[in-house]
Amino acid sequence: MFGSMKRGANAYANIGMETGVLAASPHKLITMLFDGALVAIALAKKYMAEGDIKNKGESITKAILIIDNGLRASLNKDVGGDLALNLDALYEYMSRRLFEANASNNPAILTEIHGLLDDIRSAWEQIGPNAAETAAPKMPVAHDAGHPQNSYAKA
Repeated sequence: MFGSMKRGANAYANIGMETGVLAASPHKLITMLFDGALVAIALAKKYMAEGDIKNKGESITKAILIIDNGLRASLNKDVGGDLALNLDALYEYMSRRLFEANASNNPAILTEIHGLLDDIRSAWEQIGPNAAETAAPKMPVAHDAGHPQNSYAKA
Protein backbone atom coordinates (compact mmCIF):
# COMPACT_ATOMS: atom_id res chain seq x y z
CA MET A 1 0.00 0.00 0.00
CA PHE A 2 2.66 2.51 1.03
CA GLY A 3 4.91 1.55 -1.87
CA SER A 4 2.28 2.58 -4.41
CA MET A 5 1.70 5.89 -2.60
CA LYS A 6 5.44 6.56 -2.66
CA ARG A 7 5.58 5.81 -6.40
CA GLY A 8 2.65 8.14 -6.93
CA ALA A 9 4.35 10.90 -4.95
CA ASN A 10 7.57 10.39 -6.94
CA ALA A 11 5.66 10.52 -10.22
CA TYR A 12 3.95 13.72 -9.09
CA ALA A 13 7.32 15.26 -8.15
CA ASN A 14 8.79 14.25 -11.52
CA ILE A 15 5.87 15.84 -13.36
CA GLY A 16 6.37 19.02 -11.33
CA MET A 17 10.05 19.12 -12.22
CA GLU A 18 9.40 18.40 -15.89
CA THR A 19 6.80 21.17 -15.99
CA GLY A 20 9.27 23.53 -14.33
CA VAL A 21 11.91 22.68 -16.91
CA LEU A 22 9.53 23.12 -19.84
CA ALA A 23 8.35 26.50 -18.54
CA ALA A 24 11.81 27.79 -17.58
CA SER A 25 13.75 30.43 -19.49
CA PRO A 26 17.23 29.51 -20.75
CA HIS A 27 18.68 31.55 -17.88
CA LYS A 28 16.58 29.65 -15.33
CA LEU A 29 17.61 26.31 -16.86
CA ILE A 30 21.27 27.11 -16.24
CA THR A 31 20.41 28.14 -12.68
CA MET A 32 18.68 24.78 -12.25
CA LEU A 33 21.83 23.02 -13.48
CA PHE A 34 23.92 24.90 -10.92
CA ASP A 35 21.43 24.00 -8.20
CA GLY A 36 21.45 20.33 -9.18
CA ALA A 37 25.24 20.13 -9.15
CA LEU A 38 25.42 21.94 -5.80
CA VAL A 39 22.92 19.56 -4.23
CA ALA A 40 24.73 16.53 -5.65
CA ILE A 41 28.05 17.73 -4.21
CA ALA A 42 26.50 18.47 -0.82
CA LEU A 43 24.97 14.99 -0.76
CA ALA A 44 28.28 13.44 -1.81
CA LYS A 45 29.99 15.17 1.11
CA LYS A 46 27.31 13.86 3.49
CA TYR A 47 27.61 10.32 2.11
CA MET A 48 31.41 10.54 2.28
CA ALA A 49 31.24 11.45 5.98
CA GLU A 50 28.85 8.54 6.58
CA GLY A 51 31.07 6.07 4.71
CA ASP A 52 28.31 5.39 2.16
CA ILE A 53 30.55 4.67 -0.83
CA LYS A 54 27.77 3.74 -3.26
CA ASN A 55 25.70 6.90 -2.77
CA LYS A 56 28.83 9.08 -2.59
CA GLY A 57 29.96 7.77 -5.97
CA GLU A 58 26.51 8.20 -7.50
CA SER A 59 26.25 11.78 -6.23
CA ILE A 60 29.71 12.73 -7.49
CA THR A 61 28.94 11.12 -10.85
CA LYS A 62 25.71 13.11 -11.04
CA ALA A 63 27.58 16.36 -10.31
CA ILE A 64 30.17 15.56 -12.99
CA LEU A 65 27.46 14.77 -15.54
CA ILE A 66 25.64 18.03 -14.78
CA ILE A 67 28.85 20.01 -15.13
CA ASP A 68 30.02 18.27 -18.32
CA ASN A 69 26.74 17.56 -20.12
CA GLY A 70 24.84 20.60 -18.86
CA LEU A 71 26.96 23.58 -17.92
CA ARG A 72 29.94 22.88 -20.17
CA ALA A 73 27.81 21.76 -23.10
CA SER A 74 25.74 24.94 -22.93
CA LEU A 75 28.73 27.21 -23.48
CA ASN A 76 28.85 28.93 -26.86
CA LYS A 77 32.58 29.31 -27.44
CA ASP A 78 32.05 31.02 -30.81
CA VAL A 79 30.09 33.89 -29.27
CA GLY A 80 31.28 33.81 -25.65
CA GLY A 81 34.93 34.55 -26.41
CA ASP A 82 37.43 34.38 -23.58
CA LEU A 83 34.73 34.11 -20.92
CA ALA A 84 33.31 30.94 -22.48
CA LEU A 85 36.79 29.48 -22.94
CA ASN A 86 37.72 30.25 -19.33
CA LEU A 87 34.47 28.74 -18.04
CA ASP A 88 35.07 25.65 -20.17
CA ALA A 89 38.51 25.21 -18.63
CA LEU A 90 37.11 25.79 -15.13
CA TYR A 91 34.31 23.25 -15.64
CA GLU A 92 36.84 20.73 -16.93
CA TYR A 93 38.97 21.36 -13.81
CA MET A 94 35.92 20.87 -11.59
CA SER A 95 35.06 17.54 -13.19
CA ARG A 96 38.62 16.33 -12.84
CA ARG A 97 38.74 17.39 -9.18
CA LEU A 98 35.41 15.73 -8.43
CA PHE A 99 36.74 12.49 -9.91
CA GLU A 100 39.81 12.88 -7.69
CA ALA A 101 37.62 13.54 -4.63
CA ASN A 102 35.75 10.33 -5.30
CA ALA A 103 38.92 8.27 -5.75
CA SER A 104 40.74 9.72 -2.73
CA ASN A 105 37.67 10.17 -0.49
CA ASN A 106 38.70 13.80 0.10
CA PRO A 107 35.90 16.05 1.41
CA ALA A 108 38.09 19.19 1.08
CA ILE A 109 37.91 18.85 -2.71
CA LEU A 110 34.13 18.67 -2.55
CA THR A 111 34.10 21.83 -0.45
CA GLU A 112 36.39 23.56 -2.98
CA ILE A 113 34.26 22.66 -5.99
CA HIS A 114 31.01 23.49 -4.18
CA GLY A 115 32.42 26.94 -3.41
CA LEU A 116 33.51 27.53 -7.01
CA LEU A 117 30.13 26.50 -8.39
CA ASP A 118 28.30 28.60 -5.83
CA ASP A 119 30.37 31.66 -6.79
CA ILE A 120 29.63 31.16 -10.49
CA ARG A 121 25.94 30.61 -9.74
CA SER A 122 25.84 33.88 -7.78
CA ALA A 123 27.47 35.73 -10.69
CA TRP A 124 25.00 34.10 -13.08
CA GLU A 125 22.10 35.32 -10.96
CA GLN A 126 23.52 38.87 -11.08
CA ILE A 127 23.28 38.92 -14.88
CA GLY A 128 19.81 37.38 -14.99
CA PRO A 129 16.93 38.93 -16.91
CA ASN A 130 15.40 40.27 -13.69
CA ALA A 131 18.68 41.39 -12.08
CA ALA A 132 18.16 45.07 -12.97
CA GLU A 133 14.66 45.00 -11.48
CA THR A 134 15.83 43.60 -8.17
CA ALA A 135 18.88 45.88 -7.99
CA ALA A 136 16.96 49.14 -8.33
CA PRO A 137 13.20 49.49 -8.00
CA LYS A 138 11.44 51.03 -10.97
CA MET A 139 9.57 54.25 -10.61
CA PRO A 140 6.04 54.26 -12.02
CA VAL A 141 5.65 56.23 -15.23
CA ALA A 142 2.86 58.79 -15.24
CA HIS A 143 0.71 58.87 -18.33
CA ASP A 144 -1.93 61.34 -17.17
CA ALA A 145 -1.04 63.60 -14.25
CA GLY A 146 -4.60 64.86 -14.04
CA HIS A 147 -6.09 61.43 -13.47
CA PRO A 148 -7.09 60.90 -9.80
CA GLN A 149 -5.53 57.42 -9.65
CA ASN A 150 -2.14 58.72 -10.69
CA SER A 151 -0.15 60.60 -8.07
CA TYR A 152 2.91 61.26 -10.25
CA ALA A 153 3.34 64.38 -12.36
CA LYS A 154 4.40 64.24 -15.98
CA ALA A 155 8.09 64.74 -16.59
